[in-house]
Amino acid sequence: MIPAEIRKAMEHQHYKVIGNHSAVKLCFWLKRSMRDEGFCYKQRFYGIQSHRCLQMTPWILCSNRCLYCWRIIEKTPIKIERIDEPKDIIQCCIKAQRLLLTGFKGLDRANKKKWKEAQNPNQVAISLIGEPTMYPKISELIREFHRMKFTTFLVTNGQHPERLKGIEEPTNLYISLDASDRVTYRKLDRPSLPDYWKRLVESLELMNSFSSKRVIRLTMVKNWNMKSPEKYAELIKRANPDFIEVKGYMHVGESQKRLARDCMPLHKEIREFAEKLSKESGYAYKDEQVQSRVVLLSK
Repeated sequence: MIPAEIRKAMEHQHYKVIGNHSAVKLCFWLKRSMRDEGFCYKQRFYGIQSHRCLQMTPWILCSNRCLYCWRIIEKTPIKIERIDEPKDIIQCCIKAQRLLLTGFKGLDRANKKKWKEAQNPNQVAISLIGEPTMYPKISELIREFHRMKFTTFLVTNGQHPERLKGIEEPTNLYISLDASDRVTYRKLDRPSLPDYWKRLVESLELMNSFSSKRVIRLTMVKNWNMKSPEKYAELIKRANPDFIEVKGYMHVGESQKRLARDCMPLHKEIREFAEKLSKESGYAYKDEQVQSRVVLLSK
């Protein structure tokens, strides 16, 4: 069981805790989409529907303690004794999401057609909190989602390359690349594993073997990691992704306790850095979404 103190803290932040180590939460953009007030940049870039996206994690623990993370990383448990089955996690996540959506049914501003469609999500963002590849049955989880006709976005910090070897390929594989050198990575991502840089580089190289869509995401934190685009380009070359997302850190959630507000870059600063990275990497500008402070580069 997840300790009562942690469960209470997560529920206070509108998570639904699932079983022994999973959770689900309505995405900000899902709620906006339900009111016809916009949609996630993933809908703009990759064609998914925000109101039919299930944002979940099968593992609330993480091997990093990133300063920019908006999650409650300081309060997650350190030991999980019983592993839940993929089918049970998925069924409970869908049921929990339906409960979280209940309030939109009676909301005048809500799009009722979208509300009905949202009862049966067809896209899953396997991220939310924690590190999903730490879940021992992550491959089986992805396979079960695919059996249910979901598209899958797996987001990983790249600290567990052994789990990427032979994994059921997600529709989109994301690897977070938040520093161009090991010193910055250690200070910003605060990894718990001693060979963290070796693990990250190995995951980047493994990405090159995937046939699914591959995305490198750079979370840009002003005064921390918005530097050395040529070094980022060298690492990106190892992964050979289809896309690069250059996204600004947002000063929200628990990250407000760790970083100053001026660490949040303006969109124009993200655009400027993306232009520099484009020149160094050979990836071309493709699209952007100002509200999310994100620029997409493509091969």
